[in-house]
Amino acid sequence: MWLAVAVAVAFAMTNGLHDAANAIAALVATRCATPAAALALATVFNVLGPLLLGAAVAETVAGIVQVAPADAVAVLGAALSSAVLWNVATWRFGLPSSSGHALVGGLVGAGLLQGAGSVNWGGFEGVRPVGVIGVLVALAISPLLGLLAGAVADSAGRRATRRATIRVRAPIRGGLWFTSAALAFAHGANDAAKSVGIIASLLLAAGRIPDLAATPMWARVVAALALTLGTALGGWRIVNTIGRRIFRIRALDGVASSGGSALVILGASAVGAPVSTTQVVASSVVGTGVGHRRVHRIRWRVVYSIGLAWLLTLPASALGAVALTPVWRWIAP
Repeated sequence: MWLAVAVAVAFAMTNGLHDAANAIAALVATRCATPAAALALATVFNVLGPLLLGAAVAETVAGIVQVAPADAVAVLGAALSSAVLWNVATWRFGLPSSSGHALVGGLVGAGLLQGAGSVNWGGFEGVRPVGVIGVLVALAISPLLGLLAGAVADSAGRRATRRATIRVRAPIRGGLWFTSAALAFAHGANDAAKSVGIIASLLLAAGRIPDLAATPMWARVVAALALTLGTALGGWRIVNTIGRRIFRIRALDGVASSGGSALVILGASAVGAPVSTTQVVASSVVGTGVGHRRVHRIRWRVVYSIGLAWLLTLPASALGAVALTPVWRWIAP
């Protein structure tokens, strides 16, 4: 069980290689902050996110598969291991892949080996997504919302500063600090909660906690710190992709992108929808280009590569979990 918990923490760290870096990509790429200062900002707000607003997402993730306690370690361990391997592979090529898709794919692949009834296919309970279908719908809609939010925010920002003088630069840079902090908070609330949900499921299966609501505080803190550690160890590849390779954003673009992304992810966290910070932020960056009529400046080949990685994530992670399940059954018979 504790080995599986360690892999859950490793998943949070590889999530940090991808998603946590997105929260500070605009801040670093526009040179409004040094990497060290941006990392300090991400650390504080990544930790605050799951502590204040992450319970709903953790509960949704924990309910994706429903297996007997004796099988929980093997199923969850295989799913997490597959997601970690996919995250590392896509990070190596600087592709902002979706850690949420990787986790869902791994859970479905490992769960199906137990029988189709082990996977909670779900749907929606009001506005709250439940099970695989609900989570996949949330993951599919969120990039579109990110694109729209980036386009609208950038267009509004350009109109507001049309006749502005050079004095507006300082407030814009300050605004980017604020929106980056909000995005880091939203990211912690949504992405750290995914690892927290898995850890809670492991502890529940082992009889260490009476129910998911009793998830210990250390799980939330450790998951949030692992996110930031991932950024520190190698998240700068993703910072470069988001901040420079899609197209070279400026401070006002960063405010529009990170602010719009934060609103989308905070809304998703409030209703318990696990979304991909990577997808939302990357889409919002494209949206800022569209909003300012700079479509010709967007490097569509990079966007295509990112999109292809998104499409491959679910099946690749599912197959990886299927292959790794026998290994985990040997580890935890």
